[in-house]
Amino acid sequence: MFGLGTQELLIILVIAFFIFGGKKLPEIGAGLGKGLRAFKSGLKDIENEVDSEKLPNNKSNSSSDTDTQSKKKV
Repeated sequence: MFGLGTQELLIILVIAFFIFGGKKLPEIGAGLGKGLRAFKSGLKDIENEVDSEKLPNNKSNSSSDTDTQSKKKV
């Protein structure tokens, strides 16, 4: 996880505990979790949109290729 070991993470958590206090840490964690979930779902939506745009373009290109090939034969 980002090249951080157990000791480094423990030190970071202790510092965060002193800065924000015990009551505020769960709220911060919940907010970070919601933010990460929203970010991941946004990325998936974008990936799905890009994938769906690729599929129809390939079909339309192949049909136009066959149209141009049939016109060349005539």
